[in-house]
Amino acid sequence: MSTKDLPGLIGAAALLLAAGAATTHAAPATDHEWASPEFAEATVHDPSVIKVDDTYYVFGSHLAAAKSDDLMQWQQVADGANAANPLFDDVQTELRETFEWAQTDTLWAADVIQLEDGRFYMYYNASRGDSPRSAMGVAVADEIEGPYRNEGIFLRSGMWGQPSEDGTIYDARIHPNVVDPDAFFDAEGKLWMVYGSYSGGLFIFEMDPETGFPLPGQGYGKHLMGGNHSRIEAPYILYSPETQYYYLFTSFGGLSADGGYNVRVARSRQPDGPYFDAQGNNMAEVKSDPALPLFDDASIEPYAMKILGNHLFTRELGEDGEGLGTGYVSPGHNSAYYDDATGQYFLISHSRFPGTGERHNIRVNELLMNDADWPVAAPYRYADKAPQAQPGQRKVKRPDVVGDYKVILKDKTITADIETSRFATLTNNGRIQGDIEGRWWFGGNDRISVELSDGDYEGVLSYQWNETAERFDLTFSALSDAGLTLWGSRLPDRPTEAVLQAILDDIEFSSIPLQNDIDLPVSATRNATIEWASSAPQWIATDGQVNRPEHGLGDQVVTLRATVHYDGETQSREYPVTVREQAPDGLLAHYSFDGNLNDTTGQQAPGQVSGARIDWAGGQIDFVSGVSAEAAYFDGQSGVRLPGGLIASHRYSVSFWLNPSALNAFSTTFFGARNPDSWISFLPMGHGFVNGHTMLWSGTLWYDAGTGMNIPQDAWSHVAWVVDEGALSIYINGEERFSGAGFPHVFSEGTGIFSLGVNWWDLPYEGAMDELRVYEKPLSAAEVMELSQTP
Repeated sequence: MSTKDLPGLIGAAALLLAAGAATTHAAPATDHEWASPEFAEATVHDPSVIKVDDTYYVFGSHLAAAKSDDLMQWQQVADGANAANPLFDDVQTELRETFEWAQTDTLWAADVIQLEDGRFYMYYNASRGDSPRSAMGVAVADEIEGPYRNEGIFLRSGMWGQPSEDGTIYDARIHPNVVDPDAFFDAEGKLWMVYGSYSGGLFIFEMDPETGFPLPGQGYGKHLMGGNHSRIEAPYILYSPETQYYYLFTSFGGLSADGGYNVRVARSRQPDGPYFDAQGNNMAEVKSDPALPLFDDASIEPYAMKILGNHLFTRELGEDGEGLGTGYVSPGHNSAYYDDATGQYFLISHSRFPGTGERHNIRVNELLMNDADWPVAAPYRYADKAPQAQPGQRKVKRPDVVGDYKVILKDKTITADIETSRFATLTNNGRIQGDIEGRWWFGGNDRISVELSDGDYEGVLSYQWNETAERFDLTFSALSDAGLTLWGSRLPDRPTEAVLQAILDDIEFSSIPLQNDIDLPVSATRNATIEWASSAPQWIATDGQVNRPEHGLGDQVVTLRATVHYDGETQSREYPVTVREQAPDGLLAHYSFDGNLNDTTGQQAPGQVSGARIDWAGGQIDFVSGVSAEAAYFDGQSGVRLPGGLIASHRYSVSFWLNPSALNAFSTTFFGARNPDSWISFLPMGHGFVNGHTMLWSGTLWYDAGTGMNIPQDAWSHVAWVVDEGALSIYINGEERFSGAGFPHVFSEGTGIFSLGVNWWDLPYEGAMDELRVYEKPLSAAEVMELSQTP
């Protein structure tokens, strides 16, 4: 049997590395001990949940699916709308009519439900994307993992100038884009479907539980929310037997990392609405202003209850763990699940993450019902802890709540900005002091009430897994009548001296000599402050500005002194730091490939031959006639590993000659990486987004710099690119072929990995290379032209 909706700055210092402080902290104030959870990631955009026996499944866009027994360890089941996808025998053949109507080769957010006949009904949909030309249909399978067999299309949209499903001429301002379905049973056992995205908004109609198709005569159904192309989509309705409300979850904003996607909720006593927020606003009236440009967000921002959006619990100096902290970017297109055995609610969404571009994974957050009968999302991803499975077994006491917190207050703007954590103390006398001010009350039964200047918040206390600190921390999640969310995550109790010591322990400089300005932190955990002094401000100023010695003066050692102030006490520590002298004429390395892999400047180690991957042994590099004396020849099975840390700046240039024997998509010539998630690669033949043209691209923070041409096969071409604090220029044979801004800062810590002809994934380069030069300065156009004419 299955159940689905059944009633019942980021900104780490350029060379300042965060290292976990080796200090102790107080145990969570609870009677329970919980083991550290284990997670396994899977990728399903727009996940829609169904539980079959003891297994949770999520289905989403691009025919992706994953499963889990515990909502933490996910296993990928399927991905890609292609013949290899196991959910269909051949989806492109089976759903040919859908793809032809929608003018696409992929699918959008799918939803699966089990009906009374025991079979599984997949509501598939496809859209052109740049218009609401879409189709929705149903396919049926005997088993949850398929194969599914198409039963046919039952809704279409985007038929410009033609009669629509309700008989009137299609108008995208008032008619839906027929995507993002959610089928569910109401408390009376009736089957419904809610759907829609942008365009005319969200709609609902009643379904036939025997056929899985809509009951006849409903057209597009009843309008619930949105219109005039407002950025509202991904409806999902969950009934709570506890509150007897139907909760309509939606996503506002755009789904990309810079789109400001966020999850909001409204509620109704009836499955088909009307739905309201806590201020009594009817969601059917929430739509964009037709007098304003398309996708007007300002008109819709004030409405519905915002429970999840861009946020980051920033890891501050002196706190446990490593990295930036824990947070989400553009979380949304959620589904929700109620477990009638435990009384738990779950929010299942996809999310991107701070500093990682468009990479996304499934995320599950526990939903907790506050005293106003609104669901609030727990601040951290869900981690099972059996003692808290039953609400009555939670054992938060008032003294547990008193202490220091990282707090996040979410506003309702639709923006790419990330709400970062602030510091506050909940005092024993009910005051809130720090970066936010107010009062708090403990309500018993894990309830907390908060009064701030912008309103009153009703919330729930719970222990949640802090992924950065790797422990369960006491948290609260509260919601105001205005639909604003307040989160708190309690910090462990520490004596003042231990806090000061942890901050100083956490300051660590790379042993690699500095080439860039550094971000000397002036604040740390619990609003501690840091002052800096320098023994040689001519080389490193107290604001972190680095002035490198001229060539011939040698590297210079500078002593930086950090003084930390916290809670009326002070501690200091000194740190020796080396500043690298400038390279002669800015030239870091010159590999001429004249019978060897040596750097002719003598500053760098020789290149080392590798196999077909950057870290594989083997391989062979031969030397052939080049543009100047000899050149290195890559046989399509070999590469060259260059010295680590070759580039350690945001201002650099790379110049070399190429003579490809073959043009293969994705084959790299020059590759540099901070790690497998952050890299740059120069391709003679690029990917489809630049029409296969020669390109420089960057991974994770994706950047596609196409040149609009391909360098020729079996002929020499000079290539060069110049990076100047994010400004990028690419030259082919001395002619600028690309110019753009915002190129990622991949190399800043002096720990980069570099190779020629190979990376960690793709077919190696086949062809010759000559006269590789790497500069620690941006070359001028005239200097690039000279290199292209004088090997």
